[in-house]
Amino acid sequence: MNALRIALVLALAGLAAAASAATPDVVLPGVQLTLGAAKGAQQETATAIRIMLALTVLSLAPAILIAMTSFTRCVIVLAMLRQAIGLQDAPPNTVLVSLALFLTLFTMSPVLEQINAAAYQPFSAGRINVDEAFKRGVAPLREFMVRQTREQDLALLVEISRSEPPRALEDVSMVQLVPAYMLSELKTAFQIGFVIFLPFLLLDLIISAALMSMGMLMVPPVVISLPLKILMFVLIDGWNLVVKSLVASIH
Repeated sequence: MNALRIALVLALAGLAAAASAATPDVVLPGVQLTLGAAKGAQQETATAIRIMLALTVLSLAPAILIAMTSFTRCVIVLAMLRQAIGLQDAPPNTVLVSLALFLTLFTMSPVLEQINAAAYQPFSAGRINVDEAFKRGVAPLREFMVRQTREQDLALLVEISRSEPPRALEDVSMVQLVPAYMLSELKTAFQIGFVIFLPFLLLDLIISAALMSMGMLMVPPVVISLPLKILMFVLIDGWNLVVKSLVASIH
């Protein structure tokens, strides 16, 4: 045991001597171990942190798409339209979400062009750094959200956060602006959905009253009203009207 302890101490002493030597690298077959301070350690650490932050932003991309674009309004209006007609699975969810995504891309194209011109192109050319590109890229998106956000929703978030009232819109933080924008989008989407519901509701009431007057109480009104609602929606070119109104509501 004493001999084993002495050998272990000598081995540790040898490793310490190797670490303090002029050549700090220990090369083994298939393994290269560098002992001592690495060159540019701070830069490597900063680069690793930036990569980690970039991966985090990419993982949050679906949430950013839902929370900071017009996708919420589009998908809710389309879902309420399907519910107003009375169809359960037609169009399917995949079609509605795909249409909402492309409508979002269409309505957000001016903002994306501003972000590309002000942030991405200068950054890819090396004229600005990452921080400056982020500031320039957020500015058009922030301006878009401010235009869609109601003052009472923004005031509500400021009141809930118990922070000082902002003197200008530039003083509003993104933590307050994003939920206020989502509240405004939900309210606008439900308002549009209510207007869409009214003609289909009136048609349901007319069909129900007609069946009751004829004594056909055993016939479900939806059996007759559903084909009539689909026919009416097709004749008035309903999809074009809904998409036109939805895009026009996003200013």
